[in-house]
Amino acid sequence: MVARAGLSHRRPAFGIDTVNIGDRLVAVRETAVHQTPFCTLLHLEKDLVAAQPRVLLVAPMSGHFATLLRGTAQTLLVDHDVYLTDWHNARDIGLRHGRFDCDDFIEHVITFLQVLGPGAHVVGVCQPCVAVLAATAIMAEDADPAQPRSMTLMAGPIDTRFNPTEVNRLATNRPIEWFERNLIGIVPLRYAGALRRVYPGFVQLAAFMSMNVDRHVKAQIDLFCHLANGEDEKAAAIREFYDEYCAVMDLPAEFYLQTVRTVFQEHAHRWASSNGAAGASIRTQSDALPSSPSKASATISAPLARRWPPKNCAATSGHT
Repeated sequence: MVARAGLSHRRPAFGIDTVNIGDRLVAVRETAVHQTPFCTLLHLEKDLVAAQPRVLLVAPMSGHFATLLRGTAQTLLVDHDVYLTDWHNARDIGLRHGRFDCDDFIEHVITFLQVLGPGAHVVGVCQPCVAVLAATAIMAEDADPAQPRSMTLMAGPIDTRFNPTEVNRLATNRPIEWFERNLIGIVPLRYAGALRRVYPGFVQLAAFMSMNVDRHVKAQIDLFCHLANGEDEKAAAIREFYDEYCAVMDLPAEFYLQTVRTVFQEHAHRWASSNGAAGASIRTQSDALPSSPSKASATISAPLARRWPPKNCAATSGHT
């Protein structure tokens, strides 16, 4: 139990080797089809003759690795040709690759959709919902042939004024200078990203766990009891969850601070004022989307200042 108290900065494996499609067990392999210093576009490739709808699954950049969406990817694999954003740990990205902020995130989503080509679908889960909505609006405004055929936003902070959580209250109760002064660190010299300013993954994990301390303590007690009673399957389920949950990645400081300021403090709808046409595009799209002012309400948002071409989106192969 004591040995399990540590953290890991290594991405866990997706471990999706097969998927059941009808009465067949189909092999799945991971293929990197496009890469930037900050992200790999990963294709969960299957050996199928019949074409399936292509979908881009946009994972959060919020302190954990994209493998947290393993279950979502497994479900989509039955009926879809799945691609996903495998974000890299900022502590392993050299300073020579430059900054990465919300604009770059949006540009990555656009570039990845362009790699997939016309007719693809996009799914944003949690944190990237704002960026996915902005990217879709920009592509619609530009009449980009690769604009997604459909957009699904799941549990994301579109307008954080509605249904605020503890995360919202923390973000709005303090000025952005407090976050920069207290939560931003420097990558030590022994890592490839030495001297890069980051929001450390362990800080994010501590924040997550502090919101449900009792539940996490109970889980560790349950794990000990299951081990003592020889209940191996129950113990394994808890162990596997925390192996994943305690694998953390650092975020670029500028991305974290811009997210806090723009999405939570200034509220994303203000972006529209700096991008009138894109803002109008979003309003047009939102007419066809659910209008509930809760999470995943795709009614207000727009991109920040746009930089073209995407400075960090040159294609390479393999992982960094």
